[in-house]
Amino acid sequence: MRTQVRGWRWQRNPLRRRSDVVEAWTVLVVTVLLFVVAPLAGAAAGLHAHDQARALAAAARAERHQVRAVVIGDPPRRVPAVEGDRQRPYRAEVRWTEPGKGTRTTWARVPSGTRTGDTVSVWFDARGRAVAPPPGDAAVWQHAVTVGVCAAGGTAAVVLFGYAVERRIALRRRMAEWERAWARTGPRWTQHQA
Repeated sequence: MRTQVRGWRWQRNPLRRRSDVVEAWTVLVVTVLLFVVAPLAGAAAGLHAHDQARALAAAARAERHQVRAVVIGDPPRRVPAVEGDRQRPYRAEVRWTEPGKGTRTTWARVPSGTRTGDTVSVWFDARGRAVAPPPGDAAVWQHAVTVGVCAAGGTAAVVLFGYAVERRIALRRRMAEWERAWARTGPRWTQHQA
């Protein structure tokens, strides 16, 4: 004969203790927190990060301007450390003509593989310094997704840590309950009958 054990913590039962009811509610709350609250926290953090990153990208685009310049400096002579290793961008001297200001030259980062005489896009800030290009939509979304995933993961980690602490406390209380129950029942079982 088989008895049904599933859901016994929720049903009235003479063997059910208070700690069993607390454990059942704790599992329910942890499940809701992990599968509802953590994803919502990640989505909210990701959307907030997306809005901020989009605003920063728009501000960077407004502050910076792009010019088409010709590389006039020689590229550095580098030997790749590993065959097939991608070379990184390097600094080279570039020249461009601005309307009303004449020809200008400066040092700027150019893509690897650029040679003297090649035309490259260079970004400058309001002071005329060569800067990195403003972040594009892909970088904004990448930042938002990263923040969202980290927020959801952090929320889940906090929930699981809290659950582990609660389980440890519940185990101590359950052991204390069992000790009290044995203190009441044990003497009746261990007395010698004459």
